[in-house]
Amino acid sequence: MSQDRFCEELTALLPRLRRFARGLTHDAADADDLCQQTVERALKSRQSWQDGTRLDAWVYRIMRNQWIDEVRARTRRSQTFTHADEGMNVGAPGDRDAENLVELGNVGRALARLPEDQREAVMLVLVEGFAYKEAAEIIGVPQGTLTSRLGRGREALLRELGEIA
Repeated sequence: MSQDRFCEELTALLPRLRRFARGLTHDAADADDLCQQTVERALKSRQSWQDGTRLDAWVYRIMRNQWIDEVRARTRRSQTFTHADEGMNVGAPGDRDAENLVELGNVGRALARLPEDQREAVMLVLVEGFAYKEAAEIIGVPQGTLTSRLGRGREALLRELGEIA
């Protein structure tokens, strides 16, 4: 694949990558940073990607590994840091459907409460639409493990949202 074609396909992935990054980080600024770091690493490592394989799975794996590195670094630093744009959603336009925002917030909070392994599985399969096999390869676990994590994550989400007793 030519460099131009590679860049075009990588650019086309940006909306999905941003959504996945948001699911991993729970913060818009962190998600943007993670997305930028992922694209940078993908461009630098372009020669590692093999033609005939799925570019999206390769880039998602880069993002996941980048996020794991970031979480480890934060844990080591053990500092309290508050982003300047924490209040970015204050004063949202009044024309939005408030009920949808509340429901979306409920889903986001329920998703945030899931253990990391279950949240990854839910994000990759239910949000990003990866096949079980592809998601398992991205995370680096057997497909049965992914299926188990996804099942537990789905059930926990439904319970949190009051869909099942």
